[in-house]
Amino acid sequence: MATTSDIRNGMCLEFNGNLVTVVSFQHVKPGKGPAFVRTKLKNITTGKVIENTFSSGHKIQETRIERRPYQFLYKDDMGYNMMHLETYEQISLDKDLINNIDLLKEGEPVEVVVHADTETPLYCELAINVTMEVTYTEPGIRGDTSSASSLKPATIETGATIMVPLFVNTGDKIRIDTRDSSYMERVKE
Repeated sequence: MATTSDIRNGMCLEFNGNLVTVVSFQHVKPGKGPAFVRTKLKNITTGKVIENTFSSGHKIQETRIERRPYQFLYKDDMGYNMMHLETYEQISLDKDLINNIDLLKEGEPVEVVVHADTETPLYCELAINVTMEVTYTEPGIRGDTSSASSLKPATIETGATIMVPLFVNTGDKIRIDTRDSSYMERVKE
């Protein structure tokens, strides 16, 4: 059993029957009254972030999770098939377990987060940024930057639509931030 003094960012806890990760925490010692720890906890299954306050010294149930390197192979009627990069073991994941599934392309490396005690996959994360080719976008008109947001929609090779600057054309390769599906930069090859 851990206590509130052991809390750190990224720690996985069992809280109210759910698995949550600590997004942020702050130890508070007011001038009057006992100390406490204010936390933001993200539910692993739903993604919902809640705030909770623990009194100082409160017992918490820490849960071990492991991040394992996998590679996305293909999708079939059973789900999304992944291969472990070290043991070559293959698993199939449901699409609900994969974050930003519209940016997932065959052969891409991913991290599968597994509950260490039960060997159950909890969720799958893509790399922080991915490089994709733009398959279609309207041509940008030179000098059309009078609006505050000079972005246009572009369809990438996985079929997802991303907002890109006006200078990006069909056939360009772009880097995309998978955390919020936003354009980062154009890639020169």
